[in-house]
Amino acid sequence: MKPAPFNLHLPGTLEEALRLLAGAPNARVIAGGQSLMPMLNLRLAMPDDVIDLNGVEGLSYIREEDGEIAIGAMTRQRDLEFSALIADRLPILRAAILNVGHRQTRNRGTIGGSVCHMDPSAELPTMCVLLGARMVVHGARGRREVPAAAFGSGLMSTCLAADEILTEIRIRPWVPGHGWHFVEYARRHGDFAVASASALVERDASGKLARAALALGGVCPTPVRLADAERLLVDGNGAPEALRAAAEQACQCEALEDPAYPAWYRQRLAGRLLHRAMEHALAGAGAPRGSMQ
Repeated sequence: MKPAPFNLHLPGTLEEALRLLAGAPNARVIAGGQSLMPMLNLRLAMPDDVIDLNGVEGLSYIREEDGEIAIGAMTRQRDLEFSALIADRLPILRAAILNVGHRQTRNRGTIGGSVCHMDPSAELPTMCVLLGARMVVHGARGRREVPAAAFGSGLMSTCLAADEILTEIRIRPWVPGHGWHFVEYARRHGDFAVASASALVERDASGKLARAALALGGVCPTPVRLADAERLLVDGNGAPEALRAAAEQACQCEALEDPAYPAWYRQRLAGRLLHRAMEHALAGAGAPRGSMQ
């Protein structure tokens, strides 16, 4: 099939893009197009207007500001993959990127496009939730920030208003020396994950577990942080029984149900993947760099 007829707009500035969006009641914004173009071709989306952000200046960058990593929403996934700053400061994000589609799709796909598409199986929305990212949004009413955990409002839906555009993602890195691991199960490499699990852990100078972040993707309608599992892991100082108790929390999620992968299968898979992610993260965690040994 081919797309239904639509008007294509090529703004050069964010202000122009917002003005176009505000004046078009049935519009879609296109970034990399790796998700929207198939939907247009299959007529799952039939907008009257498509606003292309590829000509908008100032939306593609990776830089460190005030102790945070700032990533422009139009930054290509391939740029994230090869960024030395991402590899050094957000290594789990780079590991997740390597599971996003294939080289050809990463050349065009953007971090903002993936996050706004909010497929529950996609790796980048899950990373934003895991890392406690802040989503910077611009619209007719000005600028606002949304915690990543609140950005997804449901299955393939976000909290963006009809006249708003995601412009930046801000992430505060964990201390050097933290442990991390990302793992997913997909039928083929590059496919959307049936389930994914990710873990970040941090030890204090004495070697005691001080902090943890655990997240699941592909299991629930949106990516989720497992606060209770994090508490169990830290309180148990990463002991085997603490890992088992934390992994059990993943098995109790309200999982998606479909004919290919029923909810009970996703729950069981999530528990196994989370246990593996925690094990690897704990094995790689040392005392913070520069602390007294």
